[in-house]
Amino acid sequence: MRWYGVITLFVIVAISYIDRINISVLITDPSFLGHIGIAKENRVAQGLLATAFMVGYGLSTIFFTPFCAAIFGVRRSLIYGLVLWGAVTFVSPLLSSYGLLLASRVLLGVSEGPLFSLASAYIKGHFESRENGKPNSFVNMGTGLGLAIGYPFIGYMLASFNWETSFYALGVLNIALGIPLVLAFVRMPKGDATANRPASLGAAVTRVGEIFKGALQTRYLILITLLTSAALAYLWGSSNWLPAYLKEARGFTIREMGWLASLPQYATVVAVPVGGVIIDKIERRHVPYIFMVASAGVALAVLTAINAQDRYLAAYSLIAANFCWGLQSPAIPSTVQYCSRAEHTASAFGVVNGVGSLVAGFMPAIMGAVMSAMSGGAGASGGSAAGFFAGFALLIGTQAIVFTCGFMLWLRERQQSPSVATAKLA
Repeated sequence: MRWYGVITLFVIVAISYIDRINISVLITDPSFLGHIGIAKENRVAQGLLATAFMVGYGLSTIFFTPFCAAIFGVRRSLIYGLVLWGAVTFVSPLLSSYGLLLASRVLLGVSEGPLFSLASAYIKGHFESRENGKPNSFVNMGTGLGLAIGYPFIGYMLASFNWETSFYALGVLNIALGIPLVLAFVRMPKGDATANRPASLGAAVTRVGEIFKGALQTRYLILITLLTSAALAYLWGSSNWLPAYLKEARGFTIREMGWLASLPQYATVVAVPVGGVIIDKIERRHVPYIFMVASAGVALAVLTAINAQDRYLAAYSLIAANFCWGLQSPAIPSTVQYCSRAEHTASAFGVVNGVGSLVAGFMPAIMGAVMSAMSGGAGASGGSAAGFFAGFALLIGTQAIVFTCGFMLWLRERQQSPSVATAKLA
């Protein structure tokens, strides 16, 4: 039964990522851009649509997660979140201005914010540290699968129907599939530290404060948060601009763009469980090696994609980059769960994922600004391609930060190992 809950969380994560990248495909459609009133060349405004989601998502993850853990619990929080983000998605086509759409993206981010923190609390409640690699990797596989399914799905909707249809389909999917699965399979174990609900509002506020304070005392919190920020900056920057990059910088058609954009995400789906198995097989103090090796692989692959003359080689290099990113993905929640107490895990991961998402949320807008600057504002394909190459070069810098943080985690775990061994001997 605990694995049925993991599978449910995997499905919900996949659905949430289709929601997230819907906009990144729609910005290639002139009718959608005309509806919300922004120009095709305005990369900054297009990138801000993704940034708006991440701002809402990050703030919600940090500040709403303690309330979810203290007052509603994992199960009810998931249900309320699915209802809200399904409703927001369904009404989005009715918004006829750029400002209103930005506001809806913020609200969508708020509704999805606690998801990964609640999943981390569920895994912490059902799995010990020595066996949490595989469930974490399985839940994180939803990230890659959602992106892999989302790009061709939204592309098909766009080519066969219209841009509004994708919003309506996703709104129904959130509620009709997600809520029944949560009701059937997501339950916390008996005696769980977060299971007892506060008796009054004052007790709830007190518990929220205790949870948040305890989360801030998690070991290596700042280092893990910095690492997560850089890792998510790569994911959100690359996934948001990948469709436009393939279509405008590399000359693929919209149908080719749909399935080519999905291939890097399938590589992530394959790599994430591999990373989870590795985590469970190696010693805990060696987990930071995963960050170091994988980040080096991502940086090398992106560098190859930028410099490749052949457009298919560039696409294949981005597939390799996402595979390497997938290897490091499950190590992030696994490290948070290892370093935090059970009753603080949801909020600790909320801080890590929330701050990381806030920082990463500006990556699409920053990449858009660099693209516009380097292309000189020209509509020519050559200038557009140069802008995309410059924007994607920023992704290499994110992996340099991941490598450095992984190295620092390894050093600190190595320094702590003698004292832990002495304590065990005593």
